[in-house]
Amino acid sequence: MKPPSFEYHVPGDVGEAVGMLADLGDDAKAIAGGQSLVPMLALRLAAPEHLVDLRRLDGLRRVEESDGSVRIGACTTQAAIQRSATVARAVPLLARATPLIGHFQIRNRGTIGGSLAHADAAAEYPAVALALDARMETVSPRGERTIPADRFFTGLWSTALDDDELLTAVTFPAWHGRSGFAIEEFARRAGDFAIAGAAVAVELDGDDRIRRCGIGLFGLGSTALRSAAAEAAATGRALAEVDAEELGRTAMADLDSVPSDLHASADYRAHVGAAVLAQAWRRAAREAEHA
Repeated sequence: MKPPSFEYHVPGDVGEAVGMLADLGDDAKAIAGGQSLVPMLALRLAAPEHLVDLRRLDGLRRVEESDGSVRIGACTTQAAIQRSATVARAVPLLARATPLIGHFQIRNRGTIGGSLAHADAAAEYPAVALALDARMETVSPRGERTIPADRFFTGLWSTALDDDELLTAVTFPAWHGRSGFAIEEFARRAGDFAIAGAAVAVELDGDDRIRRCGIGLFGLGSTALRSAAAEAAATGRALAEVDAEELGRTAMADLDSVPSDLHASADYRAHVGAAVLAQAWRRAAREAEHA
């Protein structure tokens, strides 16, 4: 199918982009790489009357490290993140998630802001943002605000962004000390959206006790999820006491509703979710133990 007709706008800076979104209201949609929005337009799942193209906003394509955090501009491509030595060193979970996104052609165009704002339940970046307590930076005619990841994703393809609000950057706190990270997913073919996946971050103290952990899940709800139950079950315990399979079952038991569709039943998806979480936990814990 072909997309419905629309008016095309290319603002020269963030202020102009925000002004356009405010003036055009809910009839407008911002587009960055277009790797999610263009297929939705073609399938008539979205039909905005105006597209506001962000490709000229060079200031939103940066990776900067300061004060123990890494700030990534919303228009930074996934390919640039994959190549970034700063991301690989300071936010390894994000670096490891990136090659799992589609194919390299998609990553050359797709952006981190586009992925987060699209909020696909089976996408990797939202789960990583949740696991690492990322903060979303936005701007609107009313000014700037910061939205924690756990308040950003509100449902299927929906976020806390207002119609006239633009996602400008995402900041990831860097984890230090004895930390380990892993992301695992199961998809029917390489490059497909995951049936289920888990992103795990673990930090140990000097006695091999779990000081903190972050567990993000994807493909297991209407949006990416953070498993508070699994995190609570592991935090404060000795690493050797945590059973990875039991942790996976705990996470699945805490889910309100696991989706069922033509790709997988709810039971199968939950079974896979428990398995990939257990595998990711073992890998992250092993890395932290030897850090």
